[in-house]
Amino acid sequence: MAYWLIRSEPDVYGWDDFAAEGRTEWTGVKNATAAIHLRAMAVGDELIFYHSNIGKEAVGTARVTRTHQPDPTDPKWVSVEVECVAKLPKAVPLATMKADPRLAELRMIRQSRLSVSPVSDAEWTVIMELAGT
Repeated sequence: MAYWLIRSEPDVYGWDDFAAEGRTEWTGVKNATAAIHLRAMAVGDELIFYHSNIGKEAVGTARVTRTHQPDPTDPKWVSVEVECVAKLPKAVPLATMKADPRLAELRMIRQSRLSVSPVSDAEWTVIMELAGT
């Protein structure tokens, strides 16, 4: 199993929207590196759901339920299906992540515009700790 971070703008599709649906097709990723990460995802991989632009914080967890297929909104790209797992007990702001030296190599921090990025086992543990899980 691998860990990933997926980003969404909460005023477009936020955690509350995702939680209400319970499951969604993760579409609209139009960056070559992010698409490589989507292709690498396996069923059962765990995800951190992160609010970008507004809030800038990790807010919940999700799980991959189907591997990549052509994105139905643009078949040149790929999408995966994900299901909602849980809202984090405490949101983890970007400032908190940046301030924690254990997350200095977190890909989302180093490549801030990347909408899908890997998270190491150790980074996952730290973020879950900061979230109070």
